Amino acid sequence: MTKEKKLWGGRFQDNTAPLVEDYTSSVAFDARLYAQDIAGSKAHAAMLAQQGIISEQDGQAIIQGLEQISQEIEAGEFVWSKDLEDVHMNIEHRLTTLVGVPGQKLHTGRSRNDQVALDFRLYVRDCLLEWSQLLRGLIAALVGKAMEHRDTLLPGCTHFQPAQPISLAHHLLAYTQMLRRDHERLMDAVKRVSISPLGAAALAGTTHALDPDQVAQTLGLNGVFANSLDTVSDRDFVLEAVFCGSLIMMHLSRLCEEIIIWANPQFAFVRLSDAYATGSSIMPQKKNPDVAELMRGKTGRVYGDLVALLTLMKGLPLAYNRDMQEDKEPFLDTHDTVAPSLAIMAGMLGELEFCPEIMGQALRSGFLNATELADYLAAKGMPFRQAHHATGAAVAYAEEKGCGLEDLSLEELRQFSDLIAQDVFVVLDYKSAVARRNVPGGTGPDSVDRQIADCTSWLDL
Repeated sequence: MTKEKKLWGGRFQDNTAPLVEDYTSSVAFDARLYAQDIAGSKAHAAMLAQQGIISEQDGQAIIQGLEQISQEIEAGEFVWSKDLEDVHMNIEHRLTTLVGVPGQKLHTGRSRNDQVALDFRLYVRDCLLEWSQLLRGLIAALVGKAMEHRDTLLPGCTHFQPAQPISLAHHLLAYTQMLRRDHERLMDAVKRVSISPLGAAALAGTTHALDPDQVAQTLGLNGVFANSLDTVSDRDFVLEAVFCGSLIMMHLSRLCEEIIIWANPQFAFVRLSDAYATGSSIMPQKKNPDVAELMRGKTGRVYGDLVALLTLMKGLPLAYNRDMQEDKEPFLDTHDTVAPSLAIMAGMLGELEFCPEIMGQALRSGFLNATELADYLAAKGMPFRQAHHATGAAVAYAEEKGCGLEDLSLEELRQFSDLIAQDVFVVLDYKSAVARRNVPGGTGPDSVDRQIADCTSWLDL
């Protein structure tokens, strides 16, 4: 049985092999770009009519047909065919069925190469803007928790060992800075994504008197391509987007790691909401941080998407190559991972219960006020290296006694330096240690308040 001739099949006599049909079809995944394809085609048709390349009547027929197709797709009535290969051919075929000859004029002055590039740019831009809004929601959740826990103290760590006391607010606000940088990268990437390739045609431009600027303006893009060869073969914008997604997931994974650790009863710094935890099939007592674990795990698949795209592009000669059909699925997978991860993390944080009392108790393990004693001695004139050694000796003494530095008597402390006086106990107080660190970006309450105010102002922009 002879199949219907492909839209590109003028010179072909035989049908494509069935296995090849399956192998080359992309409609199973690029159908998700239908809204961008229709928007781009409507803009192209309007421009063709304005330039007098097609009649106003034909332009209106095309636009009306595309609007009907959009309604059919959204209503679930559109019939997708893998024989038509991709979203672009499916829509064009249906358009021609609906409006006849005018539909055959839509492709004037363009190729699937610049059409695909435009659709994908529009889709990636929409995803990046969605991620940016989700980032803002997550940052708002972190700021909200920071405001609740300005006075909650916990051990700050280096090398995952207790180091110095910090406020929980300060700890949470560290993640707002990571995520704000992610947001900044996204908005910067949007500028480079928002370039219209329409008019580059297959690779060399077109002889038709197109107005690419009009199409770009209609679609809310920043400008048009500078080189036709580059624009139909450029996928830097996808790589940059997936790189941004990889960094977002890396930051989420770090936060997940801390939630997982803190939820362990050995720490018990947090209590997970039932909505963001699961149980065990055999151990009734278990409350597992599976959501955070899975998000941590999904970070690897986004890294894989980035490596796949880098590998895909590394050896391609100019201009377009069919290899580039493989650029869609890695990005779609990244989007399907990043967007829900951001939304879920905001929800999980919103319902996460912190345990200030247990965090406070943990301050007494690990001599987190040792740096305070060293700084105290240095402030009294002792060279810091000597102060460091004296404090180390005091720590060893207290460790042998099984107590904290703050539990030693003045007489015991003075054996390490006669500079130590009664005022040392104010210095060794954990709350006092935090309160004194009000340098810009520090953990002190005034500094934390400034950080919260800065984040709140940024969110209100």
